Amino acid sequence: MLLPTSLVGSYAQPDWLIDREKLAGRFPPRTRVKELWRVPEPWLEQAWDDATVYATAEQERAGLDIITDGEMRRESYSNRFATALDGVDMDNHGTALDRSGEPVPVPRVVGPIHRRHAVQVRDVAFLREHVSPGKLTKITVPGPFTMAQQAQDDFYGDGEALALAYAGAVNEEIKDLFAAGVDVVQLDEPYMQARPDKARAYGLRALERALEGVTGTTALHICFGYAHLIHERPEGYSFLPELGSSGVQQISIETAQSNLDTAVLATLGGKTVILGVLDLSTHAVEEPEIVAARIRRALPHVPADKIIVAPDCGLKYLPREVAFGKMKAMADGAAIVRAELA
Repeated sequence: MLLPTSLVGSYAQPDWLIDREKLAGRFPPRTRVKELWRVPEPWLEQAWDDATVYATAEQERAGLDIITDGEMRRESYSNRFATALDGVDMDNHGTALDRSGEPVPVPRVVGPIHRRHAVQVRDVAFLREHVSPGKLTKITVPGPFTMAQQAQDDFYGDGEALALAYAGAVNEEIKDLFAAGVDVVQLDEPYMQARPDKARAYGLRALERALEGVTGTTALHICFGYAHLIHERPEGYSFLPELGSSGVQQISIETAQSNLDTAVLATLGGKTVILGVLDLSTHAVEEPEIVAARIRRALPHVPADKIIVAPDCGLKYLPREVAFGKMKAMADGAAIVRAELA
């Protein structure tokens, strides 16, 4: 179908599952912060399952076409995978600068980075069990370049070597996720935008390594940061056309809050564009026609059959009722433009 709809990854987690006030009052954790969970450890896996059922049902109720697990099991988009790897000292954290320039606790790399086991294969299996027949599924993993920027390197002594080591672990995970039956794997690489010089130096090589031998549909999300935390938006991306030659089939970008000049989409070399059309800096729920207008802005530069309609970024920090309202408006706005094209 034309203009299918999807989340970028995360949905709003229930208040009974996670302390959303504490979550919103800090930078996204790079290390594990288990005290954020409201459910005691013995019942936490069951709680994550129940929250995932809720998240998938809400996406279907809103009319979305590609369903994610809502990242209900994660404290942040990156820390669950990044802290499950060998080579990381989990007892003595390191420090690195966040994209805002603030020092934050991060994984400290003390040995070779290796994946000791599949991290999200069960997540995919559970997701597939709880979506309606005919719906596509998507899972997200943190990208190797971003994880390398969110770590203190006390072993490799070289940023590119560290990123390539992370890429090897990501490569193994992606292959296992496709083997488990997911339809799309999205790599989250916000630090390619935040640190474009390093991204140009070795970010694309790390991405190539992460995709080596992968045959399924892959996407890459690049953004300006969570609107809840990063309020200022530049007029354009500092790293975007470079992705036109990458091996991913889909590029996820934000256009709503930044009012991005969509002419830049023509530089992506025929990739499918996951088009961000929801402004997550406000709790105001868009009218479907506003969403439709944001979709139309892209049509002169990207064929309609190369557009997936999505939020600018994850819905993690929004109140549940706002997250659902925006998601429903997105689906209704896409339907308006779909009817016009038909």
